[in-house]
Amino acid sequence: MAFTGRDKTWFRGPRAVALLAAGAAVALGLATGGTVTQAAPAKPKPTHTQINLLALNDFHGNLAPNPATSSGGNVNGTPAGGAEYLATHLENLRAAAKAQGQESVTVAAGDLIGASPLLSAAFHDEPTIEAMNEMGLDAASVGNHEFDEGWHELLRMQTGGCLNDGDGQNNQNSCPDKKAKFKGADFDYLSANVFFENTRQTLLDPYTVKKFKNGQKVAFIGMTLEATPDIVTKSGVEGLTFTDEVETANALVPKLRRQGIESIVVLLHEGGFPSDPRAFNSCPGISGPVTDIAKSLDPAIDAVISGHTHTAYNCSINDPAGKPRLVTSASSFGKVVTQVRLSINNATKDVDRLNTLANNLIVTQDVPKNRDLTKLITKYQGLVAPIESKVIGHITTPSVVRTPDDSQESPLGNLIADAQLADPSTVTGGKTPVVAFMNPGGIRADLASTGGAVSFGQAFTVQPFNNYLVSMDMTGTQIKALLEQQFSGANQAANKVLQVAGITYTYKPAGTPGAKVDAATVKIAGQPIVDGTSYRIVTNNFLSDGGDGFPAFTTATNKFFGGLDIDAFAAYLAAHDPYTPGPTDRISIS
Repeated sequence: MAFTGRDKTWFRGPRAVALLAAGAAVALGLATGGTVTQAAPAKPKPTHTQINLLALNDFHGNLAPNPATSSGGNVNGTPAGGAEYLATHLENLRAAAKAQGQESVTVAAGDLIGASPLLSAAFHDEPTIEAMNEMGLDAASVGNHEFDEGWHELLRMQTGGCLNDGDGQNNQNSCPDKKAKFKGADFDYLSANVFFENTRQTLLDPYTVKKFKNGQKVAFIGMTLEATPDIVTKSGVEGLTFTDEVETANALVPKLRRQGIESIVVLLHEGGFPSDPRAFNSCPGISGPVTDIAKSLDPAIDAVISGHTHTAYNCSINDPAGKPRLVTSASSFGKVVTQVRLSINNATKDVDRLNTLANNLIVTQDVPKNRDLTKLITKYQGLVAPIESKVIGHITTPSVVRTPDDSQESPLGNLIADAQLADPSTVTGGKTPVVAFMNPGGIRADLASTGGAVSFGQAFTVQPFNNYLVSMDMTGTQIKALLEQQFSGANQAANKVLQVAGITYTYKPAGTPGAKVDAATVKIAGQPIVDGTSYRIVTNNFLSDGGDGFPAFTTATNKFFGGLDIDAFAAYLAAHDPYTPGPTDRISIS
């Protein structure tokens, strides 16, 4: 499949005729300082073909709306998101474009699936792929979370088929409707910078070419971040190589131009951080990897649709030739959709950037729900109900929070670490773990309750990855090195303090990276740690493979895989019913 692409004639009419005012569009103007400038809206030119491009990213299987009071359920206080509303907005935007004689294309910049709510995750994210098919998605880059269940499973998401997963064992059930086989994605998953090792063969097509009226063609190159192997489970990407985003895209430009294609858009699962996250339709002070990538991509590339950072922005960043180029992101969870009016010069067949408009629109919940999406969601809600509603324990507080104290230790982090330490599935050869480590990024929400009762669904919302627990041997020296890696190396700029059980220590936030932990304070089971002594520890398979910038885990020995982290969590809550959060006194600062 290397550098083959797909060539398709592409037009999708709307399923509904209601029109939605798109709001004031933003024209891409000349940038100063390589950041953003918004100019007055430019009128369509009769010598140009106008393409209505709609984009989203980081949906993460959020089919049902999140609570409006949560960060995942609103944009600046406006309730937002939900597949039923997103589908209606997309239909309306396409209908409005069609009324103006414009064809539409809908694309995504990765992480459509993975780290999903139980409604999708319980069925291996098949419901989300079905929802994207129903919404008329046409192409998507892969993101790091597309590899959560491994690249073989990603290929199944594209081509279809059912897993023999025991018909619901481990709280997952592929193809639960035995009358219908999972058909896979109608859209093109793209992975230009993901290759099989020692080959030039890409895992999925690197790009797709879409044809529009007046003979215009637009190429979409899809990529994930090069660092994907560092933030996913090692087994999920075994046998694959991830290449540099800029080098990969730039190498494709001559091939596309030899096909007579001048209009090129990159779908990139990598992003940035505006200085004001509330400015969802502008680009104040943006920083992060996408800025360097955008400044280095070939000037022949006309726009970058990005993601990964779960932020929304609408930017103009100068290309290497000093000309402005559109760079956008649409937040996450289907709360925002980006509308771009690509204006293609009929004579040159290239995008006229100064006549191209971009607008980030909130997916508000004041429109009718899409009936087909409601039907799909209702179907899976019925199928997941027996799993989701099962009460697994009780808590004596309204919730157990992941909000950390000054040392970055949290009550929920302690609970999860305790559950991992207590899990019998990781005991092997008579060796029981005495220390547990949990990555804070894997704790996705507070543990909520209903009148004190905790359901499996509420527990799954906290830990949605279905990671396996792994026990292993580490020496005192290795554990000390691990603790320092929270504040150095890949984690020096943004510290990642692991949540722990069985170990206590003190560190200095203002200390020198590599020497922040007070070695004399590190204790296991209340006893000072000894450099040459071997200790049995437990963590999840993501960290075990060195994920989140913790290579010390890869030096451990005698690794043994146990059960799923969510099962350990559920069992611990059942065994400590009711559970009362304890103090955060395991990590101290000085």
